[in-house]
Amino acid sequence: MAALGPGGYARNDAVEKLPSVTVGVPARRGQCSPPPAPPLCLRRRTRLSAASEDTVQNRVSLEKILGITAQNSSGLTCDPSTGHVAYLAGCVVVILNPKENKQQHIFNTARKSLSALAFSPDGKYIVTGENGHRPAVRIWDVDEKSQVAEMLGHKYGVACVAFSPNMKHIVSMGYQHDMVLNVWDWKKDIVVASNKVSCRVIALSFSEDSSYFVTVGNRHVRFWFLEVSTEAKVTGTVPLIGRSGILGELHNNIFCGVACGRGRMAGSTFCVSYSGLLCQFNEKRVLEKWINLKVSLSSCLCVSQELIFCGCTDGIVRIFQAHSLQYLANLPKPHYLGVDVAQGLEPSFLFRRKAEAVYPDTVALTFDPIHQWLSCVYKDHSIYIWDVKDINKVGKMWSELFHSSYVWNVEVYPEFEDQRACLPSGSFLTCSSDNTIRFWNMDSSPDSHWQKNIFSNTLLKVVYVENDIQHLQNMSHFPDRGSENGTPMDVKAGVRVMQVSPDGQHLASGDRSGNLRIHELHFMDELVKVEAHDAEVLCLEYSKPETGLTLLASASRDRLIHVLNVEKNYNLEQTLDDHSSSITAIKFAGNRDIQMISCGADKSIYFRSAQRTLDGLRFVRTHHVAEKTTLYDMDIDITQKYVAVACQDRNVRVYNTVSGKQRKCYKGSQGDEGSLLKVHVDPSGTFLATSCSDKSISVIDFYSGECVAKMFGHSEIVTGMKFTYDCRHLITVSGDSCVFIWHLGPEITNCMKQHLLEINHQEQQQQQNVKDGTWSNQPRQESYTSVPSEICSLSPGEQTEDELEEECEPEELLKTPSKESLDPDPRCLLTNGKLPLWAKRLLGDEDVADGSAFHAKHSYKPHGRWAERADQEPLRTILDARDLDCYFTPMKPESLEDSILDTVEPQSLAALLSEVQTAPAWPTVPPESPQEVGCGHPSFLPLQRESSEDSELIIYSLEAEVMVTGTDRWVSFAPREGELRDQQGDSYLRVSSIGPKDQSPPEGELLSGDEISPAPCLVPGLPSMGPAFPRNLGTAVMMTPTLVSHVIHPC
Repeated sequence: MAALGPGGYARNDAVEKLPSVTVGVPARRGQCSPPPAPPLCLRRRTRLSAASEDTVQNRVSLEKILGITAQNSSGLTCDPSTGHVAYLAGCVVVILNPKENKQQHIFNTARKSLSALAFSPDGKYIVTGENGHRPAVRIWDVDEKSQVAEMLGHKYGVACVAFSPNMKHIVSMGYQHDMVLNVWDWKKDIVVASNKVSCRVIALSFSEDSSYFVTVGNRHVRFWFLEVSTEAKVTGTVPLIGRSGILGELHNNIFCGVACGRGRMAGSTFCVSYSGLLCQFNEKRVLEKWINLKVSLSSCLCVSQELIFCGCTDGIVRIFQAHSLQYLANLPKPHYLGVDVAQGLEPSFLFRRKAEAVYPDTVALTFDPIHQWLSCVYKDHSIYIWDVKDINKVGKMWSELFHSSYVWNVEVYPEFEDQRACLPSGSFLTCSSDNTIRFWNMDSSPDSHWQKNIFSNTLLKVVYVENDIQHLQNMSHFPDRGSENGTPMDVKAGVRVMQVSPDGQHLASGDRSGNLRIHELHFMDELVKVEAHDAEVLCLEYSKPETGLTLLASASRDRLIHVLNVEKNYNLEQTLDDHSSSITAIKFAGNRDIQMISCGADKSIYFRSAQRTLDGLRFVRTHHVAEKTTLYDMDIDITQKYVAVACQDRNVRVYNTVSGKQRKCYKGSQGDEGSLLKVHVDPSGTFLATSCSDKSISVIDFYSGECVAKMFGHSEIVTGMKFTYDCRHLITVSGDSCVFIWHLGPEITNCMKQHLLEINHQEQQQQQNVKDGTWSNQPRQESYTSVPSEICSLSPGEQTEDELEEECEPEELLKTPSKESLDPDPRCLLTNGKLPLWAKRLLGDEDVADGSAFHAKHSYKPHGRWAERADQEPLRTILDARDLDCYFTPMKPESLEDSILDTVEPQSLAALLSEVQTAPAWPTVPPESPQEVGCGHPSFLPLQRESSEDSELIIYSLEAEVMVTGTDRWVSFAPREGELRDQQGDSYLRVSSIGPKDQSPPEGELLSGDEISPAPCLVPGLPSMGPAFPRNLGTAVMMTPTLVSHVIHPC
């Protein structure tokens, strides 16, 4: 059994019996499962057939998106019948209900990033345009979330789309290099009219009577008429007739917004230029009037029947009268850049103005005629919805603040007692190239300790690293910068990686310049800043508390790993330079012993163990695995025994953390292109999530390698992912600046909870067993390694024979075992600690007090495969002479209590031999068969109690040494505290030794000398003996394995 430290979990550690999980497939007939039977059974089951493609696609659903990728008003639209707002987020259309703060999602099944969208006049359909090669114009049914039509007519991308008010036609405009303007009869899926435009078109708008539409762009205002094409009695595509607007002296302007008038202004057309001019054209395409907005830059335009809204820089939205172009008012500005959202608890905070504050530019507007609401998107990727019924008393209805650039990493805040937690339960953190770290929480229930701010329902706090706000605004919005398809510009700035300390008090973050920062999470003070690396920091990792050490490791593109001691104010303990290329992942493993594992672009995995030296802590390489493919990420499972590595060849390789040997290899992506970039194991250790460079996400059974679910939706590579501790959500972040929160289906969640229930039940059973002495029949075998006195090894011990056998067994054992080959479930699995708080809360365990914890360091913990057989007779281990060295360990007589030493008298070994031969060999347990006793050498001798009336366990602290000259070997007869006893209460004597096997002499041959010095020992029927040997004997003491074996059990 795998024994883990406090807060850890345990699983069956038979590597060959890794169970498979197939989600959503009915269980096999006759297979037992506890009521109520979940659709998935975690352990001890046969591998079932794979689920259908639809089932795999539907097991995980998208619950919420925290982000927006709309670059201009083409990416924002409003349903005129319901007031719902739709905007772009990667490959997904988000339909927002502001009143209820709920989202609906339409996925672009082509997995191409969306570039434009528009509602139909009746609100039943949405038309979208996309980026990429041969982009399609697609029609979606809003209620069904399904595609109605697909129209191919562009080459490089679609800049803007629109429905005609009579819903007969759809207009799509391609990118500048595409130059194609198409008018579609979308119900027949044909192009009825088309033309080419030589300049970049930014926006278009239909007239109210559907007779014409207007496009604007670089030195371009053009009116396109549909009467010719609709009256023509032809079935083919006809040229689209267009006439340029007469601009006069404004002909050199770049026009970025256009809107045809409504109501009594139906014959007029309004345009806005980047230079800050609002223009009005009459029915004859003549520029009637224009006014200066008195801003440095304007970007978007929106009209109602009475009002005109012009979006400008610095958060300004100017409001004009439609029929007269008379200036009326300004919309309230949004938050200023660098605002502390956690301080915005009162509505009045929004209207406070800060001296010399900078506000985000307005980039997109849309108007809701039902509620008289105006939706605004700003350049820092924030959204505000304003109530403009009364322009003199404007109110904010809804708002959110999102990341404005690449999101690199996500971390879920650990669960704690309320008095210890710095953040509410269920919180998570994200970091980005916009130089911020953001704290989110999806819990909508009111919490007295955490009051919601006025800016967002989900955003708790924003940390602006070094108060740098210059990267908050997305530079790709400017007309002379960025890509036309709106991909966020990577400015090589911001926070690249972060990690929350296990105690939840510190946040470590590494930026793209190589700086390492430590923030205190209560007040977000910066405690430490270190220029740790010469290149961007790629990974950070805190050591687990069950290792007994508090370390922080940072790794970078500069090929270095720094190990910092947290308790010593993050002082440097060691720097490692094993890797020859960028280090992509670093993890700590182990429970009582600590390991550090790292992988990199040099295709190598290094396994290191820690050693304590006079200078501090040092990690020493124990294994080096050289693969043939680049390794991009890795994660450790809950047992700390296996590390899953994401490889460039789209495979997940699972290695044993102790031996470094590969245990499994399976596909981590269902596609045939790209590389695996990220891998993350869920908190229950049942599934792992992977992301591929084809922007897809997969949820895979960790043990069988079967694909449980497949997702897509991000328009850029997924840069980070984490499962939440409630086993209900998977959070993914991407280079498209969006955070996706996926809801795991009940099958997956039940599977994780079932596993946690098993862990909880096994922990309770284990505590009961230890309390009742159920494990007292189990002997313990241990092997120790001799190390120099000045170094204390913290690394895992050498492999036991069981583990070596597992490593050497054939490949077929890596497969899922059949039902017939499975052993019955063990009576209990061991943890050496209680479940973490989040798991106990999930399981409904009210008693989370520390007093109920099972402290394994004070209790006996069996190891290996024998730990499963709690209901069998005691095992008598038969030792061969050549194996004796493995079971002996040095003892320190200084640690003995004086009271016991006083009762021990030295006797000669010859006298002991004579008395042993006359004493019964097995007074308590009769042998099952002759082979059990034979002439072997059992490692445990039964000891009779001194008083038959004594019902307490006799604890022998007696230790004695026999030192052999010329070898580094001691022989110790030392029953240790907490040693086992059988059901009759007879204690067993533990015989241990240490020494190199290659130095063992042949059996029956003495090393030197003829005389054996007396060795104190407790044997049935013998009186108490005197003090142990002094450490310095007058003559050398020799003992051969043969003589030792006869002392133990004469044949």
